Amino acid sequence: MRVQIQRILCPVDFSDSSDHALRYASALAETFGAELTLLHVVAPIVAALPGETALPNTLQADIDELADACRERLEQTVGKLVASGLTVQHKVLNGVPFIEIIRYAREVETDLIVMGTHGRTGFGHLLIGSVAERVVRKAPCPVLTVKHPEHEFVMP
Repeated sequence: MRVQIQRILCPVDFSDSSDHALRYASALAETFGAELTLLHVVAPIVAALPGETALPNTLQADIDELADACRERLEQTVGKLVASGLTVQHKVLNGVPFIEIIRYAREVETDLIVMGTHGRTGFGHLLIGSVAERVVRKAPCPVLTVKHPEHEFVMP
């Protein structure tokens, strides 16, 4: 069996874990001659304040401003990767991160998703959950999760 990887998706959240995963994704894209897409998902802001009629417009303006800032930051990263010879795209979406990552991977027929893990455990994992864990379970393609070296498990 020959594995062909033509499209790699790398979800980014601008964290150290995400940056570490991007190094893997870039190396794999170079090795396979694959197109690399960086995807950032702006999560919805949940707020419930009774009687605030202007709130939805304000929130949407804030989300749009955040999406624009993320787009600019992605463009800087893409510029550096393209300068190194890679074919790189970028996309910013609004929504629930794991759902949008899976939806986009299906839509563009991604061959591999490379993403970082934050290493949350216990109560933090319970409250926030794991985007990477959900993507691994639901993705339409293989997922390589990359653990940041600071989050390695140390044997007791």
